[in-house]
Amino acid sequence: MTNPSNDAAASSAAHATAAAEAIDRLGERLSNARDALSSVIFGQEAVIEDSLVTLLSGGHLLLIGVPGLAKTKLVHTLGLVLGLDDRRVQFTPDLMPADILGSEVLEEDEHGRRSFRFIRGPVFCQLLMADEINRASPRTQSALLQAMQEMRVSVAGESQPLPKPFHVLATQNPIEQEGTYPLPEAQLDRFLMQVDVGYPGLEAEREMLIATTGATEAEVTRVLTPADLMEAQHVVRQIPVGDSVVDAILKLVRAGRPEATDVDEVRRHVAWGPGPRASQALMLAVRARALLDGRYAPSVDDVLALARPVLQHRMALTFAARADGVTVPQVITRLCQLIA
Repeated sequence: MTNPSNDAAASSAAHATAAAEAIDRLGERLSNARDALSSVIFGQEAVIEDSLVTLLSGGHLLLIGVPGLAKTKLVHTLGLVLGLDDRRVQFTPDLMPADILGSEVLEEDEHGRRSFRFIRGPVFCQLLMADEINRASPRTQSALLQAMQEMRVSVAGESQPLPKPFHVLATQNPIEQEGTYPLPEAQLDRFLMQVDVGYPGLEAEREMLIATTGATEAEVTRVLTPADLMEAQHVVRQIPVGDSVVDAILKLVRAGRPEATDVDEVRRHVAWGPGPRASQALMLAVRARALLDGRYAPSVDDVLALARPVLQHRMALTFAARADGVTVPQVITRLCQLIA
C-alpha cells in the first residue's frame, strides 16, 4: 500500500523539475529574442526588457516618448521576432470606433438576397500598435480599451473573440498636447506598465547612424512563435514567489496610498495611490523578469527594477505638489527606499 504523502512529494518534485526545464528552455530562447531586438533597436535595452516583460505577463504597454525614438520600429520588430501578426493604427481625432473594431456591411448575392457581413478591423491581430492613442476621441479610446480588457469585440449585438495572444502597445507624445484627449486614470490602469522612452547614449547613437544609413540594414528572424509566447505566459504564472518578495510588493504598493501610509512625502504630495491591480501587475512582472533572465524565482531587486513602470501611471500628485516641482518618479524612488 502506497503512502499518500510520498505520492504527493513525488508529484511535487516532478512538477518542480518540469517547471525548471521549461524555464531553462524558454529562458534561453527569450534571451535570443532580446539579442535579436537589440541588434535593430539601438540604445533602448531597458525599453526592450520592459516590453518583453509586459508580453510575458500577458499585459499591455504604454510607451511615452518624443518622435523618432524607434517606438514604431520596436513594435514591428517585436512582431517579427515573436512571430506575431502585428498591425499599426495611427490615431487621429476623426478616427471612429468602427475604424478599429470593424463594422457590418449589407451585401446582396446573385439571387438578390441581402445579408450583413462583419468586416474585421485592425484590432483583430496579435500585436497592435496604437500610435499616439491620446489623439483619438474618448469614444474611440474607450472602444479599444474595452477590447483590451475583455479580449473580444461586440458589434451589432454579436461578440467576436480576439486572436490569442493579443497585446496592445500604445504610444503617447509628451511634448505636444494640443488637440489631444489624455487617457483617464481608470483607463491608464488597463496598461500593465508605462515605459518612458529616452534618447540613446552616445555610442548607441553612433552605432545606429552607421547601421541604418548604409546600403543595407540588419534583418531579424523569428525566434519564437505565438504558441511559445503563450507557453511562456503559462510558465510565468507557475514560477514560485518567496514571502520576502510578496511582502516587498505589498509594502511598496500600500505605502503609496496616502490614506494608509507612514511616509510623510506620500501623505503630503499624493492625491491617490495605486490600487490592488498594481500589486497584481508587479507580481506578474517580477515573475516574467525572472523568466526572461532564466532564473527560477524573482527577487526583491526585480521589484525595485519594475516599481517605476508599474506604479507611475497608477499614482497622481496633488496640485500643490505639482506646483512645487514634485514628480511621481521622485515619490516612487522614496517608496523604493523602504524595501531596498
